[in-house]
Amino acid sequence: MNDFIAFVNRPVFEFMSREFTVGMLILIPLMLIVAVWLLKFISKIIPRLLIKNGVTPDAVHLINRVVQILVLVMLVITTLDILNVPLTAFAFVSGAVAIGVGFGAQNIINNFISGWILMWERPIRIGDTLEVDDTRGRVEAINTRSTRIRRVDGVHMLVPNSKLLENTVINWNLVNTETRTSVKVGVAYGSSVREVEQLIYSAVGKLDGVLKTPAPAVMFDDFGDNALNFEVYYWLNASSEMERRKSRSDLRFLICETFEKAGIVVAFPQRDVHIDGELVLTKTEQNRRP
Repeated sequence: MNDFIAFVNRPVFEFMSREFTVGMLILIPLMLIVAVWLLKFISKIIPRLLIKNGVTPDAVHLINRVVQILVLVMLVITTLDILNVPLTAFAFVSGAVAIGVGFGAQNIINNFISGWILMWERPIRIGDTLEVDDTRGRVEAINTRSTRIRRVDGVHMLVPNSKLLENTVINWNLVNTETRTSVKVGVAYGSSVREVEQLIYSAVGKLDGVLKTPAPAVMFDDFGDNALNFEVYYWLNASSEMERRKSRSDLRFLICETFEKAGIVVAFPQRDVHIDGELVLTKTEQNRRP
């Protein structure tokens, strides 16, 4: 046993008046291996426990990141303590590095700080539907430098976190998922407009997911060139544009079925042709073979 202790405490080399022993060179890699294993374990077990207790995905992401950083900080402090290196030894070096990083990596630092603001204040959460630069998609992950958004066509897009804070971003789910949409329809001239109004109300009443408050509203929009134009507005819970499109499609099916049963004709483009003068129609008989 004494021989083993003597072997572990045997100096290997000296750096800046500090001796590094065999035990230090063995212990530090082992600590790194344990730390990596611990981080992976935490990254798996903490989200499972939090989600099981009903914590929202964005809060799970934030807590997981904070715990990982705390583990890394503890690892660094423990490693320095084993090496007998005081933290004050890095005061000058850290100051110089901070100045260099401040000038050379302003955008990276800006995005890093913005990422923590997004995760802490939660103006944007995982699962929210955003509109950024006329592009719409769902937030999948908020990282320290960028936010990963999956567009409606399935393509992933990485947006710098600073852009989400400095520019106008439309969040469809910031407060709730209630959104308004509308469907337009034109009927032929001569149709009973009050009957059309009631038929549209009847169709909206059969549609699943329509909110009763605010109530649907049918508007006689205009006297069109070829049709009497109506538009129905209604509210529903929809977290994505696809859900809104599906709802509008279902309502159009219902309106067509309702109009067909009531004998209401959906208008189509028509033109009246006026001819000045006399129009004579002649019929030419073709020779038929016996």
